[in-house]
Amino acid sequence: QGQLRESGGGLVQAGGSLRLSCTASGIITSTFWATDMGWYRQAPGNQRELVARLTSSGTTDYADSVKGRFTISRDNARKTWVLQMNSLKPEDTGVYYCNRLRPNSIDTLGSPGQGTQVTVSS
Repeated sequence: QGQLRESGGGLVQAGGSLRLSCTASGIITSTFWATDMGWYRQAPGNQRELVARLTSSGTTDYADSVKGRFTISRDNARKTWVLQMNSLKPEDTGVYYCNRLRPNSIDTLGSPGQGTQVTVSS
């Protein structure tokens, strides 16, 4: 399976928004549709945490800390997984990664990308 690549991070003020993207090199459409994907973040000194999950059937799950503010989705035309982050808070700061998940599981499959840095200033 292709290498994952995250993009879209940056510096934003509290209350702002960012849209993160995750692509997999060389992925074919059938594989894209069959993939469960998770977005993780890792803040300095903290463990990596799962913040959002999207299954191949369209089911979504969110960490309590981001519910109502983050939305995970697929951009089918671009074969991209998207994490829309609104009402950002300083505690959302961290490196964000996407990682494939085993079907109907929160267990990861393969390796994440290099990550994209999100910094939210107060």
